[in-house]
Formats: sequence, C-alpha cells, structure tokens
Amino acid sequence: MNANNQMNGNAPVAGTLYDSSTLINVSPEGRIVSIFSGAWLLGSAISKVDKKPVQSLARLLGAGYLLYRGISGNGLFNGFFGKRKADRHARAVNIRTSILIDNPREEVYYFWRQLNNLPVFMKHLQSVEEYDPLHSHWVVKGPAGLGTLEWDAEIVKEYPGEFLGWRSLPGSSIATAGRVTFMDLPGGGTAVDVMLTYRAPAGYLGSGLAWMLNAAFENMVVQDIRRFKYFMETGETAS
Repeated sequence: MNANNQMNGNAPVAGTLYDSSTLINVSPEGRIVSIFSGAWLLGSAISKVDKKPVQSLARLLGAGYLLYRGISGNGLFNGFFGKRKADRHARAVNIRTSILIDNPREEVYYFWRQLNNLPVFMKHLQSVEEYDPLHSHWVVKGPAGLGTLEWDAEIVKEYPGEFLGWRSLPGSSIATAGRVTFMDLPGGGTAVDVMLTYRAPAGYLGSGLAWMLNAAFENMVVQDIRRFKYFMETGETAS
C-alpha cells in the first residue's frame, strides 16, 4: 500500500498486513450507544458489587469493553474477524412486564398518554417533549448523569383508554418501539402490560454481551413500572 492509498483511506490490498486493533470499524451512532451503555453497566456493577460479586465482575468486563469500543471506535470482535464495517442489523432486545394498579383504567391511561409525565416515574428519562399529539422528543440520561441519548418518536397506533404504540423515527441514534395495554380488572383497577423493543445502531456490541444489556434494561423497566404504580396509587414519587 502506498502513502496515497493510506491517506485516502482505501482498503488494504491483498497480502498487506494491518493492525486491526487500531481500525475504526464502529459507526458514530454505535460509538455513542457503546459509551452510554458502558457507563450504565459500570454504574450497575458498582452499585451491586457487594450483593452479586460474580455478576458485577461480568458487568465490569462488559462495561470496559463497551467504553473502549465507544471511545476508540474499534470493535475488537469486528477486528478479530477482519470486519471493516459493522453489521447492518443488531439483535433486538425485547422487554415485557405487567403490573396491577388500583386506579380506574381511563385515569391510568390518560396520565401515561401525557408523555411529558413519564419522567416523573421513569428515572432513566431526563425529559420527553411533545411536539404535537403524535410526535415527541426523548432524552435518556446515563448513570449519575453521565451522558445522554436523544431521539424523536411517533405514536403509530392508539385506542384511547386501551392501547398506545410508538416507535423512534428513522435516522434516530437509537431504534426503539413499544406498546402499552390497559385493561379493566374485575372489581376495579387496571392491568398494565408493557412491551419494549430496543435495537442498537449497527454493530454497537459483540453478540456475547447482548444478554448483559438485556438484564440491565429489563431491570430498569420493571423498576420504572413499579414506580408508576406507586405514583398512581399514592400521588407520591418513589425513591
């Protein structure tokens, strides 16, 4: 390879050796999410190191890899297998949780439907700004306020009082979709069923780390829904 090819960023010619450990093979969006997710895992590992040392160690290793990946732009798994570009699609993470709330269904639904209410009980949300009845802007904060992710979303299906479905808009730094169903309970109260699908930008983590983020996000959602129940029933925010 001559100097011109190197400066122009051309791929190595056949027979040329290059150091995959310094190759940038992660998309800008993937680097952002890697840093955010690594910081999140790091905070989770530190907070539970006394109670779950083995799990915390695994999360620390995962956090270290994700932070390295985001800061350097080099995915070690991609480099090891000779990949210069990330995969087109990343595996989706699906999270589902349900809870029973003692309030009437329409009251529960319409509080959720005002999307700017969500940060009241969803601690990972910094803000949700509604542009109009169908479009909104979401900001998610990392642990201890370290880093943020932002995206625009749209409501794609709604049955007032019963069902709400949304998804992020094309070009967002994170691909996400969700739906929440509200059902009457015999004798009063509401059953709330929440499903979230999260797909990172292409190539944002090695396939072996997907389970770690699934656990982190699932725990986050479950805790947020419990806070939602507490707020609806008491009018107070849970710690």
